[in-house]
Amino acid sequence: MRDQRAWREVNRRNRDWLRPWEATIPPPTPSGPIAHRPTYRQMVRHLRSEANAGRMLPFVIEYQGRLVGQLTVAGITWGSMCSGHVGYWVDEGVAGRGVMPTAVALAVDHCFRTVGLHRIEVCIRPENMPSRRVVEKLGFRQEGLRPRYLHIDGAWRDHLVFALTAEEVPDGLLRRWHRSRSQNTSSPGAPSAPGNTPPRN
Repeated sequence: MRDQRAWREVNRRNRDWLRPWEATIPPPTPSGPIAHRPTYRQMVRHLRSEANAGRMLPFVIEYQGRLVGQLTVAGITWGSMCSGHVGYWVDEGVAGRGVMPTAVALAVDHCFRTVGLHRIEVCIRPENMPSRRVVEKLGFRQEGLRPRYLHIDGAWRDHLVFALTAEEVPDGLLRRWHRSRSQNTSSPGAPSAPGNTPPRN
């Protein structure tokens, strides 16, 4: 709850940056309830409840000591599947500094090595090239298209599916990401900083 002011400030400043990729609530059906966007406190309570139930891992992302984004491992399923999916957003002011790939790599390593998950998915709108670059940099496999998968920015949107399993990163995703960055920056003509990181998948 103490993060409310910082979270609201980052969201307010990045309103236009986040809107095209932000999940929205579909219009109510004739027989369905009218859903409202949750308040910050309701969001935190929901995240805590889902985390306590073992269905979610909610994180904030900090950079140089300040809150710059959010990452959530949701839809955690146990039993014979042991999987979850990652969603995230980041402050436009720190995009392009490797913040989001690093955060995703840290979360995936935690899921595989500590939590015990076997598979992680990231679902991204085809138009969201910055977010697609994040998973491509990290070596996620593209598996296919899910038509009209999530309600985003006021309509049902198609999403591409990217995935990794624990066997694909035996040394850890963060280590692979660091190795990849070192190779890219040491190559002739390589840019000094990575490309844009995503506002939200």
